Amino acid sequence: MEMDYVTEFPHIHMDRRPMKRPRLAWDFNQPHQKAQSWVYNGQDVGNLTSFGPSRAHPDHTRLFEMGFSQTVSPPWRDDDKDGHYMFALGENLTPRYKIYRKVGEGTFGQVLECWDRETKEMVAIKVVRSIKKYREAAMMELEVLQYLGKHDRNGGRCVQFLDWFDYRNHICIVFEMLGPSLYDFLQKNNFRPFPVDLVRELGRQLLECVAFIHDLHLIHTDLKPENILFVSPEYVKIPDEDMSCSSMRETCYRRLPKSSAIKVIDLGSAVYEHQDHNYIVSTRHYRAPEVILGLGWSYPCDIWSVGCILVELCSGEALFQTHENLEHLAMMERVLGPLPQHMLNRADRHAEKYVKKGKLDWPAAASSTESIKAVLKLPRLQNLVMQHVDHSAGCLIDLLQGLLKFDPCCRLTAREALRHPFFTKDHFQRF
Repeated sequence: MEMDYVTEFPHIHMDRRPMKRPRLAWDFNQPHQKAQSWVYNGQDVGNLTSFGPSRAHPDHTRLFEMGFSQTVSPPWRDDDKDGHYMFALGENLTPRYKIYRKVGEGTFGQVLECWDRETKEMVAIKVVRSIKKYREAAMMELEVLQYLGKHDRNGGRCVQFLDWFDYRNHICIVFEMLGPSLYDFLQKNNFRPFPVDLVRELGRQLLECVAFIHDLHLIHTDLKPENILFVSPEYVKIPDEDMSCSSMRETCYRRLPKSSAIKVIDLGSAVYEHQDHNYIVSTRHYRAPEVILGLGWSYPCDIWSVGCILVELCSGEALFQTHENLEHLAMMERVLGPLPQHMLNRADRHAEKYVKKGKLDWPAAASSTESIKAVLKLPRLQNLVMQHVDHSAGCLIDLLQGLLKFDPCCRLTAREALRHPFFTKDHFQRF
């Protein structure tokens, strides 16, 4: 979609003022409690946003050229076979909102960036599939969002919920518009890791959000880089000598966010601690061992996910890249050491097949030689971190060992993790 078609939407402002002084690292003179804004001596300042595959109506170009009056409703269209809302770019989603573009899609439905005619701002609207179970799940999510909003007086680390409405049998939830996800940013950088000082700021905010959620007796259950968004889409590009370029004469660059401020999204899977818990939670790569072994789960499953996320931000790659339970558990042992025997002995009937004589049945029960090789190529946690972190490695390794304790009873809480020296020690360095 060409930007020329859009006449009602303001362009995002990009600060191109001269830099007062060049910096190549984060300025740690700012208070720790605030997300820090960073300035680089980079040339290219831009915006990074995620474009998902469009489900828009094919005549969207003509619709943008014609324009829509503020009161015209789009023609009625049947949903697609999966219950997704069919739309055309430039159409109204109620008289208040005008569809600008699609920014994401999931099992729940789609996320559309829309122009709010009342507030004169862009918003993100989650348009839920018109299927009963997804509508019911959306109403439960709304309850959680309203509960969080009631207690989040200071605009914390959770995405801000603005409004909701039911449109043509689709629950529509309106959120503030944010920037790209951490995963999107890593992908645009060809999965180059973030600098450790940026990882520190991202980790601090993520744990602050998790602590806030846990204090309200909620468990997120689906923390992952895709569900953590930068508040601003702005970034800078700086030369990166470590990246390999296609040409010897070509200068390689990496993107770095202008601001480290983030917010956590997707409370659709969040549950109260006292509610009945599903057997399986969390996206595979970020799933805790107690979930796989069927031992029950609670707040610590979020902490395990945070540990996996921090490793991924430091290394550029997901820590446990697998789709099998036994291989997943074997990878955990390879990186972190043996699983506690008391956990293996308590594995439920679905997971007891992974255990033999009080130990993980590996590699004897491996599905293939490729699976065994995938496990063997993984380094120990300490070695993995030291491959990518130039300073603060010792503090970070110690923090990760606390976040990735196998026994959930021994795992750090979010509040305990925030008091760890990785966050409290003065790491400011002059370059």
